[in-house]
Amino acid sequence: MASGAGPDRDSLGARVSRRPWRACVVGALFCCGLLAGGAGAHAGPFSSGSGRGDAVLGPGGVPQVVEAESARVARADALRADALRADALRAAARRAAAGPATPTAGAGGAGAADAAASGLVEELAGPAGRAAVHGPAVTVELNDAPPASRRGPFPPGVRAPAPDDLVVHQQDVQAVVNALWAGGAEAMTIMDRRVTAQTAVRCVGNTLLLHGEVFSPPFRITAIGGIAALRTRLGDDPQVRIYQQYVAAYGLGYRVTEVADARLPAYDGPLTLPSAVGR
Repeated sequence: MASGAGPDRDSLGARVSRRPWRACVVGALFCCGLLAGGAGAHAGPFSSGSGRGDAVLGPGGVPQVVEAESARVARADALRADALRADALRAAARRAAAGPATPTAGAGGAGAADAAASGLVEELAGPAGRAAVHGPAVTVELNDAPPASRRGPFPPGVRAPAPDDLVVHQQDVQAVVNALWAGGAEAMTIMDRRVTAQTAVRCVGNTLLLHGEVFSPPFRITAIGGIAALRTRLGDDPQVRIYQQYVAAYGLGYRVTEVADARLPAYDGPLTLPSAVGR
């Protein structure tokens, strides 16, 4: 995984040389593309500096990313609302236990509120990532191109790769994560670390920074859910399909395996944010 400026992970079919008489048209389109890219650079989860550019996301990429990000925010808001409900139930239980009441009625009221609060907390533990879960899953592994594949030969019409073409980028990992969520994933891990509403994927050189830990490729993403739906979404996702073009052209790693009963650990990190910025 790499950060910094570099060529966009765009469709390889669009990167063959153009005839000289089309240079003016291409130049004008390029300038328009820069303007459009600048407007969209902050539209999705790829806006923190991936190596192939954040605004050029391929055919249908920006709407797909906006849709996926909106769904992720909606899930996070739902989890926060459920957590607030659980807090309210616990507070009601404490008030019922402390307030004046007959012994039978008071104890019964407090016990019912405690039971309701405990049940809600247990119900939300899995979706919030605070409980270990298991079930049928799909694992996707992304890897840099091996040294032997970097020397070619390359398919007809495909140019020799630049260094950024040969490594996994932040946008590639996030494309797989977004596709799996969109495919109905119920729980997910990246490098065996549970993904929650607070998880962010970031590049640090050619490594992945996740929950304060640094990982080297290959990068593994595992999602529990309906295997057929998850595979279908991976196959249909435009960003994953662009990555697969680089797999075919330059030998980057992409492997999808099925697990009959994967066990994902609970998230055991902090739940509070040290800082937050409103937008």
